[in-house]
Amino acid sequence: MNQQNRERVVVIGAGHGGGLTVAFLRQFGYTGEITLIGEETVLPYQRPPLSKAWLKGEVSKEGLALRPPAFYVEQNIDLHLGVRAERIDVEARHAVLTSGQEIPYDHLVLATGAHARTLPIPGVQFTNVMTLRTLVDAEHIRGALGPGKKLVIIGGGYVGLECAATARALGAEVTVLERASRLLERVASAPVSAFLQDFHEGKGVAFRFNAGIEAILGNTQAESVLLSDGTQLSCDAVLVGVGAIPTASMAQAIGLRCDDGILVDADCRTSDPHIFAIGDVAKRPHPLYERELRLESVPSCMEQAKRVASCITGREPAAAEVPWFWSDQYDLKLQIAGLPFDVDETVVRGHPEDAKFAVFHLCAGHVVTVEAINAPPEFFAGKKLIGSRKAVSSEKLKDLTISLADLAA
Repeated sequence: MNQQNRERVVVIGAGHGGGLTVAFLRQFGYTGEITLIGEETVLPYQRPPLSKAWLKGEVSKEGLALRPPAFYVEQNIDLHLGVRAERIDVEARHAVLTSGQEIPYDHLVLATGAHARTLPIPGVQFTNVMTLRTLVDAEHIRGALGPGKKLVIIGGGYVGLECAATARALGAEVTVLERASRLLERVASAPVSAFLQDFHEGKGVAFRFNAGIEAILGNTQAESVLLSDGTQLSCDAVLVGVGAIPTASMAQAIGLRCDDGILVDADCRTSDPHIFAIGDVAKRPHPLYERELRLESVPSCMEQAKRVASCITGREPAAAEVPWFWSDQYDLKLQIAGLPFDVDETVVRGHPEDAKFAVFHLCAGHVVTVEAINAPPEFFAGKKLIGSRKAVSSEKLKDLTISLADLAA
């Protein structure tokens, strides 16, 4: 009998990463047993549409699913949904569920993701104070939106801005509170932040920057948000989007190396050779940047799922990809490739007033990051330049008469 037939892979976390992992294992020829454990009661689904198409009612639960139900039957994947893995017995190599059931593994994949960061202020316990990580969260938020509804969003990051755009499209009044002096301060350049602020304001979104929040006030529900300067903003609901914390408690409990996530090697293997970690919970060395990174993005999650499946099946893994991200707001598509380490020059190509431009960030004459608004050619050319490390002059990047495809070739 094939040795692999007697093996078992157990994946804890049935989100995007877990769903991709089990699919790639079968795609890459794994013939052993596969068990997928998830706390949510639904099959693995896409997360990005939750803040956009799902809130607008433009996609169904079936449309969100990564794979149809028949896939898991046909591929002989043992599903344990609506249950929680309570702990891992590393000596016996068992995942132990809250029911006490023990599921043996030869390879364990932790795809436990991240959970929403909360605010240490009074009032966050009200049921109309919400976060967005899951389908249940999104359903809760959708019920709070509509014409005339007042939504206060705490946090001017991607989730906050995407939900602001969706809420405005549904007729809600929106105020975004940001503690920094501009939007997306940690993850986007000043030109992109300024453009997005202007665009959102043109759609009726109100912003307050350098905003300190003292409390969320109300009787049985949130009725207003109290700011540090004494201002009270009335509301029908509050959405908190202030980042996420990697869900690494099980890994910490068994002594895996952790530091803002579970530390893994290039193959996503943890300090225990039988355990892998992928997705938002994993922090791995990235060969393009020579440092450990924890990237919260679908493309990164997909690359890691492929690497784990390749490692388990003995398949040669693909080369590391340039990290990339995207955000859809109104009819804007923001695409970002690369990470802005050691930037010494910034170049704007195109005109922000046309809602079609790109910002290139360079280090020693090499593109390290590109941010593109409604500019796919600039995004793809920039991504290629980042990966190839080809030198390019800032003057040529600025010149709209020069083809970026030619520059990147």
